[in-house]
Amino acid sequence: MKLQDLTTSPAMLAELGRRLALARRQRGLSQEELAERAGVGVATLRRIEDGRDARLGSWLRLLSALDLVAAVDLLLPEEQRSPLAEVRGERRRRGGQAGRGTRFVWGDERP
Repeated sequence: MKLQDLTTSPAMLAELGRRLALARRQRGLSQEELAERAGVGVATLRRIEDGRDARLGSWLRLLSALDLVAAVDLLLPEEQRSPLAEVRGERRRRGGQAGRGTRFVWGDERP
């Protein structure tokens, strides 16, 4: 399942829990082994894999134990670039919207 803007929070938690369980199984780890490596309770891991709400700290410990810390960086990149936002910011630095208060003139209308 692809997570999208309209995906509900419970559906996202269920999908992320499914993905975490898949990553754990691909590494040949039981729930008990991963919970021990991550320093979380087995009940906590079961809740997360079942798609029930969990603390971010538990998620971070689990992802770290699975060597998936790089995935955390993808959640909220350090630098978020938006070409549209950069253009809008440039307009503000130049003193407002381009052409405000003046009539736009096409090239063939110029004297």
